[in-house]
Amino acid sequence: MKLLFLILHSVVSVLLVTFVLLQSSQGGLGSAFGGGEFYRTKRGAERVIFTATIVTAVAFFITSIVNLIAR
Repeated sequence: MKLLFLILHSVVSVLLVTFVLLQSSQGGLGSAFGGGEFYRTKRGAERVIFTATIVTAVAFFITSIVNLIAR
């Protein structure tokens, strides 16, 4: 059972890295320091990747806690 959670955690971590790297880099900290002049909404695939990143981050957190408890 412990091995199953460890494999699941590894898969979720690879997915999280992939989703983070797929995101657009135009809305980062540069806009916080005056670089952004307009508000842009997420549409289409960008919104799906953003939502998938959040879901995967929550799954990563949960699998981290489960692996800590299963230790």
